[in-house]
Amino acid sequence: MTETHATTTPGAPVFPPGRYGRRRAPHRRRPWVLALLVVGALAAGGALAARLYSQYGDPTYDAQVLTYTDITDAQVVIEFRVNVPAGEEAICVLRARSRDGAEVGKQEVRVSAAPGETRPVRTQTLATSARPVSGEVLRCRAA
Repeated sequence: MTETHATTTPGAPVFPPGRYGRRRAPHRRRPWVLALLVVGALAAGGALAARLYSQYGDPTYDAQVLTYTDITDAQVVIEFRVNVPAGEEAICVLRARSRDGAEVGKQEVRVSAAPGETRPVRTQTLATSARPVSGEVLRCRAA
């Protein structure tokens, strides 16, 4: 007597015809389509980043605090240097902070470069509402 098994041989399952609807035929995978989409997305992201950097990022107007002195309860004197294209102007935002980190003074200052000068040094007295412990240049931009 032969033994019959209820299971079929390994491989694809066999379903009764018409019982579970139409089976989809296995489709061929196309990895190059996914790779092309990834490359396209990276290129679009890089183009967007370059456009936004050229629109909002401006490395030509860079400031450096040289000293902050004459600290009193009502002021601080900030001396700073700004990289400005020759013959142009920049607007810099100065800020003073108290010991607890609170902003106690803020001011916009226009810095102009003489013809042929690209790194003007400016000294500005910043009025404060309390005693500051530091003076800083937050940012500079084209005027």
